[in-house]
Amino acid sequence: MTITKEKKAEVIGEFANGEGDTGSPEVQIAILTTRINQLTEHMRAHKKDFGTRRGLLGMVSRRRRLLDYVRSKNPDRYLDVIERLGIRK
Repeated sequence: MTITKEKKAEVIGEFANGEGDTGSPEVQIAILTTRINQLTEHMRAHKKDFGTRRGLLGMVSRRRRLLDYVRSKNPDRYLDVIERLGIRK
């Protein structure tokens, strides 16, 4: 379950800090959130897909670590990111 090039470019454009920014924590969190949302929908339809479940949990953990990093460096950016993505704290 991957996201399309168009969707990924849209997410990058929305969360990028500048031209060509594809690796900032905000962009990585936004891309992971998009993939997590897609996999969550897949898991609702395929409850016994344990391989996907394991991958989904890994993505959630990676996003959590990135969010913790952003929170430690700049709490205002952290609050902005979770508000824009609709992630609960």
